[in-house]
Amino acid sequence: MKRDQSNHQSLGSPTNRKVKEARILMVGAGGIGCELLKNLVLTGFGEIHVVDLDTIDLSNLNRQFLFRHEHIKKSKALVAKEAAHAFNPSVKLVAHHANIKDPEFNVSWFKGFTMVFNALDNLEARRHVNKMCLAADVPLIESGTTGFNGQVQVIKKGVTACYDCAPKETPKSFPVCTIRSTPSQPIHCIVWGKSYLLSEILGASEDESAEMDHSEDSENAKEIEKLRQESQALKKIREAMGTPSFPQLLFDKVYKDDITRLRSMEEMWKTRRPPEPLNYDGIIEKAVDVETSKDKILKDGQRVWNLEENVIVFKDSLERLSKRMAEMQSSANGHSAEPVITFDKDDDDTLDFVTASANLRSIVFGIETKSRFDIKQMAGNIIPAIATTNAIVAGLCVLQSFKVLRGDFSSTKEIFLSPFAPQRLLSSDKYRPPRADCPVCSVAQAQLLIDISRATLNDLVENFLRLELGYGEEIVVNHGDALLYDVEETDNLTKKLSDLGIKGDSFLTIIDEDDVNPRVNLVLNVQESTIPDDSPVKGLDFPPPHNADEPASPIPRRKKAIPQTNGHSTLENQPSAQSTKVPATNGNTSTLISSGSKRSVAEIEDPEAPNKKQKIQSNGASKDETIVLDDTVEHAIIIDDD
Repeated sequence: MKRDQSNHQSLGSPTNRKVKEARILMVGAGGIGCELLKNLVLTGFGEIHVVDLDTIDLSNLNRQFLFRHEHIKKSKALVAKEAAHAFNPSVKLVAHHANIKDPEFNVSWFKGFTMVFNALDNLEARRHVNKMCLAADVPLIESGTTGFNGQVQVIKKGVTACYDCAPKETPKSFPVCTIRSTPSQPIHCIVWGKSYLLSEILGASEDESAEMDHSEDSENAKEIEKLRQESQALKKIREAMGTPSFPQLLFDKVYKDDITRLRSMEEMWKTRRPPEPLNYDGIIEKAVDVETSKDKILKDGQRVWNLEENVIVFKDSLERLSKRMAEMQSSANGHSAEPVITFDKDDDDTLDFVTASANLRSIVFGIETKSRFDIKQMAGNIIPAIATTNAIVAGLCVLQSFKVLRGDFSSTKEIFLSPFAPQRLLSSDKYRPPRADCPVCSVAQAQLLIDISRATLNDLVENFLRLELGYGEEIVVNHGDALLYDVEETDNLTKKLSDLGIKGDSFLTIIDEDDVNPRVNLVLNVQESTIPDDSPVKGLDFPPPHNADEPASPIPRRKKAIPQTNGHSTLENQPSAQSTKVPATNGNTSTLISSGSKRSVAEIEDPEAPNKKQKIQSNGASKDETIVLDDTVEHAIIIDDD
């Protein structure tokens, strides 16, 4: 029997052929990635590229089954490729030990794939892949797990909602005053070590850290000012990096001098235990025996280290990091930005430093200390992963991929794995259409062909955006977070785009600020032109203007808000909500049955949620009942649960 005989029978010959011809990109080779790669290989997908920046860590082995103990410190992508290849040698596997955000993985590269699978645990990387797939118009299957919960979503430009159509929870932040002066939990000390001390000594100043809330209340404002003053003091200590005195200078500053200053503020300690400063020389004298067994301590990441052990690890990790910084500065050779070292949960040097510095601060404030294993989870915002959850989600990804291969996006679903839900283990819902005001997928996207050696910003603004696309005066041109042009910022018009940092595969965002009838935002992916031409700036995939006097722009106008009878506003041409069940105020429910699929209660209660144009009627029912009707439903049967 042929290897793919079962696929041929279950999928049918056309879909099975598409599977074997498909060129797949899988981003992430961790918990979901290992299961997904195994499924893709066994299913017989013709060519699979795997991209992952991480190396294998001991903590990965309990759920990432493609890896073994001998693979620790090796590339996840490379080891996954070798392990999975044994399952089906006829599949072509290509591994990339790299960051998916590297320049080599540009829009043109993404266009070479039939489909992309996201198996990431990083919000920023997920958003990047989402943006690249939209720009390349390549279907994306997004997946994720959180403990026992999992989710799968198919994303297709112009058809389904993208990853950013629904708001994402922002990382938890902590007030500066708590982190800097009055920590009461281990996580406060961990954030201090990770987001403040490490950054001040080996990276950029962490004044803008997402984990340290900089709200301008009076107490927080005072702490921010103290933070700035101490940053200046730490900069002077940083100049001693690499010298034998460096660890002690830093230790005395943060665990002795700063603590003595805090203790002097007697009002702060009337209702709480005052911090106790530490003496570096005295601890080091007692830690002579500990230093000889330093390697043994570092290998024992499950045990909570005592005071002397934490000081030895603090000193040793700081020396390792100082050496790394010196090597990075030497390699930079003054031709690039100042190198920085940032926290990585899988980087032993930074993890050891954060563990020791956080534990020492906990000791100072009388807080429970933690093992390196625990701190790795807390500092990395890690929610324990469940192997079974990963396996189920990976299987669901492949099932959705068959619909994508057939182009049957109307049959795709968003699937949620919720083991503790009262109704069922798996729940699914019809795909959501794109949100009309989504900042990522509601924009117009196109490619721009630019002769980098000649093109100026004026060529882009005046000759292309205005003459060819019909934009008015009120436009803004951004390159990432940098403003290149608006009506008040015209200094850059004569500059070459190359001098403004624009190069191949850059993204430019054009914002129409016309007050009357503005266009949606336009995102342009820059492609370098290698062929001499009269015009240094040309659009790709743009329809030509109807006439030279009044060019018809291919960029659509923004949808206008229209009033609704319930007091909320929505957007023109928004799809209607589907039938659903809404809880009544007394705990009972009324159910509306129609041909539509069921939507979540949260979406119906949120007036800003997508795919919704709703009416609330009483229909003569009791005031405890709330009936939500789809605008398009002509006939419905109302069934009272009672």
